[in-house]
Amino acid sequence: MLEIQDLHVRFYNRRREAVEGVSFKIEDGEIMGLVGESGSGKSVTAMSVAGLLPRKQCEYSGKIFLDGCELLHADRKVLRQIQGKDMGVVFQEPMNAMDPLMKVGKQVEECLKVHTKMNASQRKALALEALSAVELRNVEEIYEKYPHELSGGMCQRAMIAAAIVSKPKLLLLDEPTTALDITIQSQILVLLKSLNKQYGMSMLFISHDLNVVRKLCRRVVVMQRGHIVEAGDTERIFHNPQNDYTKKLIAAIPTREGRGSI
Repeated sequence: MLEIQDLHVRFYNRRREAVEGVSFKIEDGEIMGLVGESGSGKSVTAMSVAGLLPRKQCEYSGKIFLDGCELLHADRKVLRQIQGKDMGVVFQEPMNAMDPLMKVGKQVEECLKVHTKMNASQRKALALEALSAVELRNVEEIYEKYPHELSGGMCQRAMIAAAIVSKPKLLLLDEPTTALDITIQSQILVLLKSLNKQYGMSMLFISHDLNVVRKLCRRVVVMQRGHIVEAGDTERIFHNPQNDYTKKLIAAIPTREGRGSI
């Protein structure tokens, strides 16, 4: 499915590499977690996979394959054919990521307009289907609303609907629950599990919170300062971490007694 081989990324305004020699694989239908604190390189890794790396602002090397197609050095035209169709992306701040001047329904069906020859009624039907799949109610009404008319949780579900409407092979989720309260966060995690089971799409779930990743992912990759410091079965790492940084991430998980710190 997805394979990253020896990925290096260094921005021209930084001396240290943002990503230094990262390699891992995601199998078909697998949900993998990528965790680390801010600046660990996890989001830059995701940007590299998504084809969103600002190439003129950095130097990069390595290879990224999605079902055998190399992405890191691919032409922008090739990437545009893959983005939205074979790969969906869900960002952290739904209110900022969505166009405030475009109705929700039109944003959900945008990739169908780009990648298919469907007419307007066909696109709308699939958009409504996607909005229903993410368990939104009154989807006909939501289709006609603007993002500011929805709650944060509803907006995040609409973004997920836009990412899955074309039933992509891979879904990249960059801190998708961070801006949500804990109840909505739990609902989104349950939703993602359901979508993974229903459609069999692979997912890369990026977070700074190992406890959230534990609830969703079978395997996890832990990053620190651009490096992978530990990787493997989530439960094994959670109960028996080998790296000191991983131990600190686990120690920082909130408990009834209070919140730890790294």
